[in-house]
Amino acid sequence: MKMAELSERSGVTVPTIKYYLREGMVPPGEYSSPNQAAYGEQHVDRLKLVRALIDVGGLSVSAVSGVLAAVDDQSMPLKWAFGIAQHALPNPGVDAVRADAAGVAPGAGSGRIAELLAHKGWVVSADNPGIALAARVVESYDALGLPHLSSVLEAYADAAAIIAEADLEAVALRSGRAEQVESVVVGTVLGDALLAGLRRIAQEHESASAFPDGSSPDGLSVDQQGADQ
Repeated sequence: MKMAELSERSGVTVPTIKYYLREGMVPPGEYSSPNQAAYGEQHVDRLKLVRALIDVGGLSVSAVSGVLAAVDDQSMPLKWAFGIAQHALPNPGVDAVRADAAGVAPGAGSGRIAELLAHKGWVVSADNPGIALAARVVESYDALGLPHLSSVLEAYADAAAIIAEADLEAVALRSGRAEQVESVVVGTVLGDALLAGLRRIAQEHESASAFPDGSSPDGLSVDQQGADQ
């Protein structure tokens, strides 16, 4: 197929396709002349993957390039592919200066996460971006005067372990090594968005049982609380 058809099939504009080609994010087509190339289904699939990583996964173009390099590297161990996908994801607050207001000592969150990992017996590399991200959240809880939210840390860890097991089960369903690596990086990147969506759905479902008819834990409705104040 020609560039115009590739654009129509993939939903990506011609100028954007040309940019992805220049950046090496999409493999070149087969040239029949210096200015004429033919493209196949693999190009349509790659363009859809690029757009999903950017539009749904929230990755930058440079981050997508790194993820695609992992997909295309036939010698890369699966464990490394997980690491590349994790580091490519947006991790708000990880690179920012940690909050030290409200009497919260820098590094307090890191200590609490380290204790949690030791308690769970998890073996994790020190540069795993999840450690810094989780620590940042814990420190933010304290800085906001909401330390009780840290009480759910272990429950969150248990849920994360179930999700991680599901991730690996999905990868194992793919037979080829290239397909497995693609599942690793795509599942890691898009899985975060899926988890966020399902969590919002579950919160509404659970709150309907926990707070029927808009009542609060003390039995007062939201309207009654407002009237009392």
